[in-house]
Amino acid sequence: MTIRTFGRHLREGGKNIIRNGWMTFASVSSIAISLFILGVFLLLTLNVNHLTEQVEQQIEIKVFLDLDITQESIAEIQNYIESMDRIQSVTFISKEEGLAILRERMGESGEAFLEGLDGENNPLNDSFTVEVHEAHEVGQAAEEILALNQGQEVAPIVKVDYGQESVDLLLKITSVIRNVGLVLVACLALTAMFLISNTIKLTILARNREIKIMKLVGATNGFIRWPFFIEGALLGFFGSFIPIAILIYGYWQLLNVFSVDLAILSIEFKPFLEVVYPVGGLLLAIGMLIGIWGSVISVRKYLNV
Repeated sequence: MTIRTFGRHLREGGKNIIRNGWMTFASVSSIAISLFILGVFLLLTLNVNHLTEQVEQQIEIKVFLDLDITQESIAEIQNYIESMDRIQSVTFISKEEGLAILRERMGESGEAFLEGLDGENNPLNDSFTVEVHEAHEVGQAAEEILALNQGQEVAPIVKVDYGQESVDLLLKITSVIRNVGLVLVACLALTAMFLISNTIKLTILARNREIKIMKLVGATNGFIRWPFFIEGALLGFFGSFIPIAILIYGYWQLLNVFSVDLAILSIEFKPFLEVVYPVGGLLLAIGMLIGIWGSVISVRKYLNV
């Protein structure tokens, strides 16, 4: 195909969009609404996944030791935990260090409450903070650590605590959001393709005589089809450009408004540049794919060449 021929197809596709104003508006609106909802679900899914990753990175197993445990037993337990395959790091926190951390977290409001708890009056336990390589292994690692109590006259480990429940909940939410979004967008995409097909159908019916003349003078099927394919691609492009612009601007505003407040809670949205390009590119590709595919279906069904 020459550049001149392609330019002719491009002009014809653009004219078709202008000629069918209301159907074009309906098709573009349908694609825009479909992709806007898809974009919202994509942004939500990306940020839920990002939040899940943050939580997973902060997952720690807290191993609280018996108050009367000896230093020898502490060293044995630490060596055993460090030798486990699932464990990334082990940090020992004495009860004195634990009290200092508690004072720092409570600030001035906790000074009266913690007064007099130094030395032998310290009620806290010595503990280990344990990090695992993979978040989904934290439960198994905790069970293996707790198994150290088996066969001991006095259990050296009082309690093993970890936050696996929160991670499981976040993963379930992510899965639901993803599945619901896919089903909803698939339904809306079919609606958009139906509207585009009707637009192409009306165009073909209106130009039926012209198409027959083109066939009589030797125009190939591809030469006749190309303007309709371009029309579908343009519908998809305009239909995707609108939601992309709205979502990008809205996400930028969301980051400006809530980033500081969430930072206080050690939570952050996915960075702007890590969202703009993948989401924008994906919506644009889907929009044009919907437009072209709708045109293909329409041409196959209604264009008798």
